Amino acid sequence: MYKKQFDNEFTSNIQYNAYMFYGQCDYLVDTYSNKVASKLANDDEIRKIYFDEYNFKDCENYLSQSSLFASSNILLIKTQKKIPKKELDELIKFCNTNPESYLIVSCVGDTDFKTMAKSFTKKTNSCEVRFFAPTDQEAVHILNEVAISKNIQCGFGELQYLYNMHQKNLSLAVNDLNKLSILQTPITANIINAQCFGMGAVSLDDFFNKLFTAQAINKDLYMLLEEGMNEINLINQTTSFIQQLFSINSYLKLNGQLNILEIWGYKLPTNIANARASIAMKFNNDEFTEMLNFFLNLELELKTKKGLEINSYTQACFRKFSASLR
Repeated sequence: MYKKQFDNEFTSNIQYNAYMFYGQCDYLVDTYSNKVASKLANDDEIRKIYFDEYNFKDCENYLSQSSLFASSNILLIKTQKKIPKKELDELIKFCNTNPESYLIVSCVGDTDFKTMAKSFTKKTNSCEVRFFAPTDQEAVHILNEVAISKNIQCGFGELQYLYNMHQKNLSLAVNDLNKLSILQTPITANIINAQCFGMGAVSLDDFFNKLFTAQAINKDLYMLLEEGMNEINLINQTTSFIQQLFSINSYLKLNGQLNILEIWGYKLPTNIANARASIAMKFNNDEFTEMLNFFLNLELELKTKKGLEINSYTQACFRKFSASLR
C-alpha cells in the first residue's frame, strides 16, 4: 500500500503482526518504522537489529519465545539487503502463531525490495508500505512539522533553503533542524549558512540558475557528480525544477504577478522567487515540453542502454542541453 492508505489505517488503529517499510525516502522509512514500533511497545522493549547484525536463527528464537519481561516481542530489522524469502516467510509465520510477537522490517538504501514486499499480505496479517520521494512541497511541510515539534521558528523559505543545501536529502535536513533547535532563536538563511554544512560545495539552486541561463556549468556539474550525487537523482531534480518553472510561467501568464504562496503553498525568499520567475519567463510551452522530454529520455537511456559510461554520458548530455539554450 501507499503512505496515504497506511496513514488512514494507522489513525484508525488497524494493526498487523508484521510490517515492511521501503521505497525512495529513507527518512520516511525510518520515521514510520519507529512510529509503529513506539505504538506497539516502549523503546526498551523493542529489539533492534541493524544491517549486518541480522541472523535468522536469533530472530527466529526471539519471535518464537514468550516474553518474560514485557507484554510483547517487538523485532525491528533495519536492512540494506534483501532478506531471503524463506526466512522472511518463517519470521512472519512466527508472528502469526505467537500473539506476543511483531515484526517490523525497515528497508533503506538503493536495493530493489519489491520482491520482499510480496511476503507481506492481508492473508498473513501483514502489510507493506512503499514510499516515494517527496515533492519539494511535501518535503518542506515535513520539515515544518519537525520545526513545530521542536519549537523552532523557521519560515518555509528558510526550510526550502536548508533542504536544497543538502541536495534535497530529507534526513540530513532534519538532522540540522535538531541542531538548530538548540539556538532558541528565529532561524534565518544567514544562521543556516553559519551553522549548517551542505552535502557539497555546489548548491542545486546555483547549478540550476547557471544551467537555465546558459552560463558555464562544467565545473559545477563535475563537482555535483563527484561529490556523490546519483545521476538519476540529478536528472529527477532537474525535471522537478523545470516543472516549477512551468508552474511559475503559467501563473504569471494568468495573473500577471508572482505569488509563490499560491503556487506551492509556502513562501520563498524574495530573491530566490524573483530569480526563478525571471528564468521561467524566458521559455514558452513548447520549449518546456522539449526540455522535459530531453531529460525524461535521458533517464530512460541511463536505465535501459547497456555499456554506457553513465557519469561521462550524463555530463555530456547536460553540456549539450546547456549549449542548446544559448
